[in-house]
Amino acid sequence: VQLQASGGGLVQPGGSLRLSCVASGFTWNYYNIGWFRQAPGKEREGVSCMNSSDGSTYDADSVKGRFTFSRDRRRNTVSLQMNSLKPKDTAVYYCAAYVNCNGPPVGWGQGTQVTVSS
Repeated sequence: VQLQASGGGLVQPGGSLRLSCVASGFTWNYYNIGWFRQAPGKEREGVSCMNSSDGSTYDADSVKGRFTFSRDRRRNTVSLQMNSLKPKDTAVYYCAAYVNCNGPPVGWGQGTQVTVSS
């Protein structure tokens, strides 16, 4: 399984970015898929996780109402639309596989840097 995230960059506070992840060889019937982020010197933080069976999502309180997680199973891709970005959203974002959205990620690919700064 390969999870390749892209779409990061530098954006001003209040701006938007859209992250994408191509999930090659991903077993949709077994794994859930989601995003976590990690800022320098900080612990990993779950951002959003999607239940593969029904498409329901679980979002961290810190991003609710601002981030939207979507999928295109035909193209084996998922996207994270991030609006109203704040400096505290600055981190490396990783696309990851989960057995359970309430648990830790079990695999992830190379992350993409998101920097929110004026």
